[in-house]
Amino acid sequence: MKFKSEIEAAIKQAVSKLYGLDLDPSVEHPKDERFGDYATSVALSIGQQTDADPVEIAHQLAQTIANYQLPIIKSAEVAEPGFINFWLKEEMLIKEVSLINGVKPRRSDKTSEVGVPAGASGDRYGSSEVGKGRTVVLDYSAPNVAKRFGIGHLRSTVIGQALYNLGKFHGFKVIGDNHLGDWGTQFGALLAQIRKSKSKIRDLTVDKLEELYVEFHKKADQDPKLMDEAREWFLKLESGDKEAREIWQAVVEVSKKEFDRIYALLGIRFDYSYGESFYEDKMPAVIAEVRSKGLSRKSDGAEIVEFENLPPAILVKSDGTTTYFTRDLATIKFRLEKWKPQFITYEVGADQKLHFQQVFEAAKKLGWGEGCHFFHVAHGLIRLPAGKMSTRLGQTIKLEDVLEEAIARAKKLTGGDDEISRSVGVGAIKYFDLSHQPQTDIMFDWEKLFLLEGNSAPYLQYTYARARSVLEKARSGGSVVRWSGGSVTKQLNNQTTEQPLLRWLYRFPESLDTAAENYSPNLVCNYLFELAQRFNSFYAKAPILKAEKDQRELRLALTAATAQVIKNGLSILGIDAPEKL
Repeated sequence: MKFKSEIEAAIKQAVSKLYGLDLDPSVEHPKDERFGDYATSVALSIGQQTDADPVEIAHQLAQTIANYQLPIIKSAEVAEPGFINFWLKEEMLIKEVSLINGVKPRRSDKTSEVGVPAGASGDRYGSSEVGKGRTVVLDYSAPNVAKRFGIGHLRSTVIGQALYNLGKFHGFKVIGDNHLGDWGTQFGALLAQIRKSKSKIRDLTVDKLEELYVEFHKKADQDPKLMDEAREWFLKLESGDKEAREIWQAVVEVSKKEFDRIYALLGIRFDYSYGESFYEDKMPAVIAEVRSKGLSRKSDGAEIVEFENLPPAILVKSDGTTTYFTRDLATIKFRLEKWKPQFITYEVGADQKLHFQQVFEAAKKLGWGEGCHFFHVAHGLIRLPAGKMSTRLGQTIKLEDVLEEAIARAKKLTGGDDEISRSVGVGAIKYFDLSHQPQTDIMFDWEKLFLLEGNSAPYLQYTYARARSVLEKARSGGSVVRWSGGSVTKQLNNQTTEQPLLRWLYRFPESLDTAAENYSPNLVCNYLFELAQRFNSFYAKAPILKAEKDQRELRLALTAATAQVIKNGLSILGIDAPEKL
């Protein structure tokens, strides 16, 4: 149920009725739950506009809302200096637990079975149709070909996948495109070094390619003229030189094979993987359109696009080769024509902020922004204690090494089961990244990375497995667990053991909404961690299987709902939820 939206609508109606104002009230969860399930400070805003006493305004609003007799509100109280605090009715929260569990009352009986595997409705709890009929193109991961898949590539990959899952869960048609970096001057450097080293194409591996790339740049630091060779080789590549194309194709194939292996280990999938080279034959038309609309000019032999409040971007270099800017413009045009999206979102590092500002501004100048919004979700870096990671300097950590170490450590917790160890180990790495706000930098630290207690994926997975174990024992005990709403509601009014858990479960859809609106999967992590803490506290205090009948029904329902919500949340984060650990 959309409790928050119902309360907001009631406040808006009361404000309009009493004061003739059209306000969109802010309704939040109080940090201290003693002050209600929801609270609003709208009376303070009205007081600023009318010079009336906010406390008196709050009393008038609270009374008017009480007269509406909303079925979800138990009570509304006024607190200094003008807040209105709302409590939800327990029976409404109980219905929400039923909804989570996918339970529907039978026509001949108001009770239903609880503790059985949830159906499709349970798996879809928290979803919405807010995005129905709208398309999002999501650009994420996008590793550079000929480089090892380093730990630094993790952020865009797992954050992007979580955003993809969030979008689909909210009803959007989401198209995931892995924009592989398989074009550009860096390939000129690589081709030049491959030729110098006389390396055989059939012997190339990703490790060997990165070694050659690092070697070239070490030499170029001593002899800058070597960069001229790199530019010459890229010009050959763009001009269709047979030898350059043959070497480049081998490099791409070796790299893709390696990427696919890592993606399989991570459980990452894409709808498309159009590399930069895909747009080679599409760039001439884009360049021609830029010129025809008078948006470019010559500058020191190159061709640039200028902006009012941004530095100019290079459209074509002085040697006639293209740039990231050119290729990203061609990419936008292709995506608009092929998928006709309402949103194009890039999950790319924060160091590309200026680049995307230029690309988006140029697209708007070209008239391509009509009906489509462009977003750059900028993530921070994973840093080494010595500083920023750099393939060019040879300072990277292979993601595969990190994943293998995580799986090995997980085996110590799981008793050696390979599949469960993979789920726990890989889940720990993903969650470590996703639990941080995307914009923040993360310091690479082996011990913190593999923290398997507290706010971590293994903690959530353990909580899920514990809840499933309780439900399995209930089913195997020989009795059918029934849901009896009336008696449970009466009990809830007289005790508080279940209240903290009951008053947190219903917030899951809101946490997903907020995470999607802010492109912040870490908010889902925050919610799940709090849920797990509340359940484990409840589990320690409240006997479940040995409780009296009515209490047992309620506690089993809460246990089933907790398991379902954790499973749904982990699924959105791209993390497995093993039934047993």
